[in-house]
Amino acid sequence: MIKPRLKLLAISSGGGHWVQMLRLRPALVGCDVIFSTVSESYRSEIGDAPFRTVHDATQWEKFSLFRSAFSVFLLVYKERPDVIISTGSAPGFFAIFFGKCFGARTIWLDSLANAEVLSLSGRLAKPFADLWLTQWPHLASMNGPEFKGNVL
Repeated sequence: MIKPRLKLLAISSGGGHWVQMLRLRPALVGCDVIFSTVSESYRSEIGDAPFRTVHDATQWEKFSLFRSAFSVFLLVYKERPDVIISTGSAPGFFAIFFGKCFGARTIWLDSLANAEVLSLSGRLAKPFADLWLTQWPHLASMNGPEFKGNVL
């Protein structure tokens, strides 16, 4: 019997979060990956892979947070991925949260930029992430994220 391929949603904000997500591509080989981020301009960076955009938001833009959450909810509901991985920020948190509600396995990889403290989104994602990772060894702890390396 042929084992079905995992459907994986790889979602992040733009900028460095997106760059780190793209650097994970070799680890995602063998999965049916849907890439999602906040700007249509990133589509050209993923070739023929499925690509979806969602609304971005910051903690200071309450209405934008609602729009972001709603757009991510619709994405997760429609795609029903088996696994969700995010390198952050708000859209990634919402994907981890909604994915967990729909039974997906979830992975949070806190941004390399968060060298001193974990990101707010990362701290919020903790209860919903099956695997919670930091890219800095000194931020790993027994009750915190694990360190398994970094995405350079």
